[in-house]
Amino acid sequence: MSRITAVLGPTNTGKTHYAIERMLAHRTGVIGLPLRLLAREVYDRIVKARGPSVVALVTGEERIVPPRAQYWVATTEAMPEVVADFVAVDEIQLCADPQRGHVFTDRLLRARGLHETLLLGSDTMRPAISALVDKIQFMRRERFSTLSWAGSKKISRMPSRSAIVGFSVDDVYAIAELLRRQKGGAAVVMGALSPRTRNAQVEMYQSGEVDHLVATDAIGMGLNLDIRHVAFSSTVKFDGRRMRPLFPHEMGQIAGRAGRHTEPGTFGVTGEASPLDEGLIGAIENHRFAPINRLIWRNPRLEFGTMDRLVQSLEAAPDSEWLTRGREADDLAALKTLREMPEIIDRVTGAPDVRLLWEVCRIPDFRSISPAEHTSLLLRIFTFLQEGAIPSDWLTRSIERIDRTEGDIDALSKRLAFIRTWTYVAQRSGWVEDVTYWREATRTVEDRLSDALHAALTQRFVDRRTSVLMRRLKQKETLVAEVNDKGEVSVEGEFAGRLEGFRFRADATQNADEAKMLNRASYEALRPEFHLRADRFYNAPDTELDFTEQGGLMWGDAAVGKLVKGSEPLKPTVQAFVDEEAGPEIAEKVTRRLQHFIDRKVATQFEPLLAMQKDEALTGLARGFAFRLVENLGLIRREEVAGEVKELDQDARGLLRKHGVRFGQFTIFMPALLKPAPTRLRLVLSGLWDGLDEFPESPPPGLVTIPNIKDVPARVYTLSGYRPAGDRAIRIDMVERLADMLRNQDTRGGFEANADMLSITGMTLEQFANLMEGLGYSAEKGEREKTKAEPAVAPAQPAEVDHEHPVTEEESVLAAETRAKWEAEQAEKKKAEAEAAAAAGESTADAEAAAEEAAPEMEVFYTFRWAPKPRGPRQKQGGGRRQGGARQEAGQRAEGDGGRPRHGKKQDGKGGKPGKGKNRGKDDRGDKAKNYSARPPRGEKPIDPDNPFAAALAGLVKKD
Repeated sequence: MSRITAVLGPTNTGKTHYAIERMLAHRTGVIGLPLRLLAREVYDRIVKARGPSVVALVTGEERIVPPRAQYWVATTEAMPEVVADFVAVDEIQLCADPQRGHVFTDRLLRARGLHETLLLGSDTMRPAISALVDKIQFMRRERFSTLSWAGSKKISRMPSRSAIVGFSVDDVYAIAELLRRQKGGAAVVMGALSPRTRNAQVEMYQSGEVDHLVATDAIGMGLNLDIRHVAFSSTVKFDGRRMRPLFPHEMGQIAGRAGRHTEPGTFGVTGEASPLDEGLIGAIENHRFAPINRLIWRNPRLEFGTMDRLVQSLEAAPDSEWLTRGREADDLAALKTLREMPEIIDRVTGAPDVRLLWEVCRIPDFRSISPAEHTSLLLRIFTFLQEGAIPSDWLTRSIERIDRTEGDIDALSKRLAFIRTWTYVAQRSGWVEDVTYWREATRTVEDRLSDALHAALTQRFVDRRTSVLMRRLKQKETLVAEVNDKGEVSVEGEFAGRLEGFRFRADATQNADEAKMLNRASYEALRPEFHLRADRFYNAPDTELDFTEQGGLMWGDAAVGKLVKGSEPLKPTVQAFVDEEAGPEIAEKVTRRLQHFIDRKVATQFEPLLAMQKDEALTGLARGFAFRLVENLGLIRREEVAGEVKELDQDARGLLRKHGVRFGQFTIFMPALLKPAPTRLRLVLSGLWDGLDEFPESPPPGLVTIPNIKDVPARVYTLSGYRPAGDRAIRIDMVERLADMLRNQDTRGGFEANADMLSITGMTLEQFANLMEGLGYSAEKGEREKTKAEPAVAPAQPAEVDHEHPVTEEESVLAAETRAKWEAEQAEKKKAEAEAAAAAGESTADAEAAAEEAAPEMEVFYTFRWAPKPRGPRQKQGGGRRQGGARQEAGQRAEGDGGRPRHGKKQDGKGGKPGKGKNRGKDDRGDKAKNYSARPPRGEKPIDPDNPFAAALAGLVKKD
């Protein structure tokens, strides 16, 4: 048979410690505690005694449950319904609390252990427990120390190890600020703080860093602190509904925190609080209070058939004179509000829906914005849960808005209240898509905000003197240095500076003496941190490292080194940024890791170039030209190597093309190296090699043209992957595509730009004319009557010629004639209408307007011709490229990989393309056939896939 014992008495009697001892005497046990903070403290004590593998922690916002859990520590609301040998409920007098009382009453009536049950609390509960619990035994525990009245004291005269109690956030902050000015600082403890923040503040007080504590009535339950005096700054509080005087037993509970174990304690008042009357003082000193004769109750047997039946069961009246219904709880109020919403009425159709809705309504209103805001959030969560689970992307956005550690104390406190909602939601099984991930994620955000709030509270309410650090240094004590995730360094909790990578930046706000002392302390304490950070950096993946466009080397947001000119353009070296105090071992490790990173980066981005450099099959002129390409990082303007290109035979070119080299009309380049990543690295490497003080930055990716700035050297544009032409520079691969199009035009007789040319450049006709002039063409502007074409949808990509079904010249002429005839008829019709209007007596202005409207629409066009600039003496010596390298030049043009554009020739009075019709095989500049050399037939040699003109020529041969 289970034994039920009520352990009653004043505070400071060790009731919780007794319950822990009794629970550990059994094989299994459950203990319910009033605060999440106290639950964590008890959990840590049991883990220390039994190990983490058998101890579980369950609260509304935290859940740690090992597979072999034997002992369960929980908040009273979250006590699991497990069968255990032992069950204990602490602070059982909260059965009379207007807000939480029904939960404690339910545990009083129903929570039982198989062998033993303990109810811990105040003597005021004895009559109620006797009436409601059968066969119960009572045990009174006396206070270990005495508690006495100390009267009224000013805050400025408050003794050390004192706690001053306020009942509003404003009061707490005002008192803490006053203590900072007069006493050096104070710790702050409030119920609205997260357990992590409260623990940090309590630890600051317990360690003696501050001698005063400012708190709300949250210290009245379970917090075992080294407090010698408790002072009430007020004797009234807001209980959620109204301002009311503190009950005597509430004051006794708070005042009882003074005196630790056998040390005596005192209590009193301060500020505007009036002295207490003698009767109340005597009651607190002797812990004699009126018994509690009404417990708050709510029906535990709920009906989930419909929402109305659920509300009725929640509002059922108790059947005992000791029990009474309390004020309407937040969850019931939310249920009533949601019940009236059309969205909920349509969605809730059965008992499972009602049960789910009730679970959602039980989410606490941590945010406390307004009932409407809370209800709206519950509606959204319920809608998601009916469809399966809360979507991860929606939850991510909600948390990202909260996950910010900047701001003042109020902003951080508000975010902490918000994240507690999502921490609670993540603890519910099946509510989120990845329970393990979201539990960890919400806990991490809460911890981060808690730490930020603790830091903000400390910064605002604590004036820490560096004399403490000086004293410890003189005594040669080990200093504790910490580095948070932002790199902020604190020595013994005092902000000393920031660790940026492997360099320590001291706090500039300190005076010279303080800075010297802090730096000395920081470097001494940071020595192990440097080693840990160096190991982490050495093992970090390359994805965590990067280089800047000015040659800096970054590890995340921290600068850890820079690039230095090496023996070759593709072999830069590194210089690590490491403080001398860190030691040569750290510097050598960081340098080695940075060199590995940049070597791999170069090998990855310039793989085709390095492969060509190592190819032993390249010999003679081909190898020399490959060296030039490597030296220029894969891009060379053709005019700079015209002579060398002319000397390369087709076999040498073929070997180079195998490595991706393209012989363009304007640039010799590797298309693979035009991508944004190689371009960005190429500009850095070239800047290093050229010894520039400031490196040019790569253009934004995806732009076909960029402005041509006169002060920027042409080499910079080439390294960036662009060719300057006129007012703009065009991307190298696009200008070569344009050159391929121009080979099919009559560049000597003149041609006009077509839609494909404008499409690949993304320019207007006027801009294109400027570009063509920059490429060596003349642009003659003209105006003519506009020929209206049928509307058509512009292709997304440059139009391609339909080689299988081309439009014949006769069809094209017929279509143009038909169009012109129709437009002439329309113009005559409009003109006749205008004349008729004038004859009918219309105004002269209207007639003129009609006539003007009938006038034909004009358009601007450009005629382009090849007009290269003079090339100097080389052209005068036998015609330059026409004579000395006739065969080779002809071969170049046939392959489409360089040379001047072809000039179309009129045939039979019509414009034609070179290499077609009767004159095929003859020079396009005369009728005399040209001897190309005794080479194998073209069909015996495979067509170069990288040569678009050669491929097109092969198609024409096959068609013929």
